Amino acid sequence: MGNPQSLLLLGGTSDIALAIAEKYLSAAPLRVVLAARPSERLEAAAQRLKNAGAQVSTVNFDAKDTGSHPAVLEQAFADGDIDVAVVAFGLLGEAEEVWQDHAKAVELATVNYTAAVSVGVALSEKLKQQGHGSVIALSSVAGERVRRSNFLYGSTKAGFDGFFLGLGEALAPHGVQVTVVRPGQVKTKMTEGMADAPLTQTAEQVAEIAVDAARRGKDLVWAPAPFRFVMSALRHVPRPIFRKLPI
Repeated sequence: MGNPQSLLLLGGTSDIALAIAEKYLSAAPLRVVLAARPSERLEAAAQRLKNAGAQVSTVNFDAKDTGSHPAVLEQAFADGDIDVAVVAFGLLGEAEEVWQDHAKAVELATVNYTAAVSVGVALSEKLKQQGHGSVIALSSVAGERVRRSNFLYGSTKAGFDGFFLGLGEALAPHGVQVTVVRPGQVKTKMTEGMADAPLTQTAEQVAEIAVDAARRGKDLVWAPAPFRFVMSALRHVPRPIFRKLPI
C-alpha cells in the first residue's frame, strides 16, 4: 500500500517531520526512531507519536558533531531496516545578524549544509546495504535563487538542495529513492513571530505533499505546488531588476 513500517526522523523535534510521521501513522502503525538532542521537546515529540500509535525509540543526535554521525546511524538502524528517513534539521537565524557574526554564520552553515552532507553520506551507506528505502529531504524555495534578504540561509539551502538531488541520482541504482521537498514559509516553531509570507503553509500541509511525493517516487516537489511557477519566473529575472524586488 506504499506505507512504510519504519521511519527515521533526523531532526526528531521538527514540526514538519512529526507531521510526516503522523501522516504515515494515519494509514498504519509503524516504528519511529527520533534522532535529536535529549530535551523536553524530544520527550514531548516521542509521547506525541506514541499517542498516535507508533512504537518510538530515540537516538542522541547532534547535527554539529559530524564525527558522531556514522555511529548515530548505526544505532538508528540497530533494530532493523529503515523504510523512510526524513532529513529535517536546520537553523534559520536572524538574517541581518548571521552574516555579520562569524560564529553564528559558521554554525548556520555547519548545521544546514555540512551536517546534512555528513548525515546524507552516512545514511546512504546504510540504505545501500539494505537495498531499499527512501529519503525525504526538507529543502526550501529560499535555495532556488538566493535573495539579499536572507542570503546566508538561502545559500546553505542551495547547497543542501543540490546535494540531495545528486544523492538521489547516485542511490537510484541501489533501489533507494530520494525526494527533495521545497517548501516556502511554514508555520512552525522556527518561524514563530514572523508575518505570513505569500503561500505560507502549515506543517501538516507540507507533510501531506511530502508523503504523497515520496509514495509516487518523485525526485522533487514544491510546497505548495504553485511555488514551482513562481520560482521558475524569479530564476529568469535579470539581476539588476531582481535586487530591486521587495522579497
